Amino acid sequence: MARGPIDHVARRIFLIATEESGDRLGAGLMKVLRQRLGDAVTFEGVGGRAMAREGLTSLFPIEELSIMGLAAVVRQLPKLLRLIRQTAEAVVEGAADMLVIIDSPDFTHRVARRVRAHDPSIPIVDYVSPTVWAWRPGRARAMRRYVDHVLALLPFEPEAYRKLRGPPCSYVGHPLIEQIDRLRPNAEEQARRNSSPPIVLLLPGSRRSEIAHHLGVFGAALDRLRSDGVTFDVMLPTMPHLEAAVLAGVANWAVVPTIVVGEAEKRAAFRIAHAALAKSGTVTLELALSGVPMVTAYRLGAAEAFVLRRAIKVNTVILANLVIGREVIPEFLQENCTPEKLAQALSELLSDSALRRDQRDAFATLDAIMSTGNASPSARAADIVLATMRKGRAG
Repeated sequence: MARGPIDHVARRIFLIATEESGDRLGAGLMKVLRQRLGDAVTFEGVGGRAMAREGLTSLFPIEELSIMGLAAVVRQLPKLLRLIRQTAEAVVEGAADMLVIIDSPDFTHRVARRVRAHDPSIPIVDYVSPTVWAWRPGRARAMRRYVDHVLALLPFEPEAYRKLRGPPCSYVGHPLIEQIDRLRPNAEEQARRNSSPPIVLLLPGSRRSEIAHHLGVFGAALDRLRSDGVTFDVMLPTMPHLEAAVLAGVANWAVVPTIVVGEAEKRAAFRIAHAALAKSGTVTLELALSGVPMVTAYRLGAAEAFVLRRAIKVNTVILANLVIGREVIPEFLQENCTPEKLAQALSELLSDSALRRDQRDAFATLDAIMSTGNASPSARAADIVLATMRKGRAG
């Protein structure tokens, strides 16, 4: 990328990430910005361990924002509002040359609005789009008042922003495309994927509430599948902080899963799996890139489901379906998420069915759909951050 005058003067870039996934994105962006700007850049803001390793001292630990559930949010509201004010004041008083907000819109967008109100000269980039294409589409147009550019992880999002009259939006690439080698099997792993008994992955969610909603019906579906004479092995990947909840949830299952713990073990399980039963979310895109056909499910509490049914603006909530552009992955939501329906769909995937073949053909198109050319997502994001900073200060 051609370097302009901005690359030779000291710059202060503030970044705000409040979750682990955003922390990883922020760290990747910081690394490339440091390569572009050298010692002329300093980083400040809010982040976790990954961003700290790249030189950021966080205003407060991001664990202070790990608040789950409506009741907890209400109890912690004064604290949340204080942290929003503190963060915005730090950006403005620090005379930031650039503000990059990363995901977590309930927090980061409130900070961005305050910054824009107090100092409109500070350029603001939003790294990871809110799901304006799925619900609350009016947010896209509202974002034009306080966001100068959106960095999208999904290839269909720039067109969604254009239609919704939001701020400029560019596809920079999903971090998963940098993990392809860890997601796809080698020859030995492919042989296990194709051998008998087939391995079924269970992915009930990454939060305790999701595990509580899905684990029971997943276990009942497997029990029904086994009762129908289908032979298979089960693997259930999870993270260390969820292991106890998972172990308690499967303690009385008739079909006993092999539980594997940790990110590396999860990736290894993906590489040998024949099919998966998964809670909808980012994991559907991970499975699709891994070439693992799947059945998806999602259950919420009754009140949450009532609200979301009236808010969702898309025909499918499956991320892989949205990226592919058609509904190749079956989804069983709320009252349709029953052991009988899940077992029947899984049975199809464990045979050489049209459903299985259609999914595998669709997954083979993802590399082209999600390609970012020769540049990494972090490099593409850094280029746009620097261009926005130049334009903002030039104006």
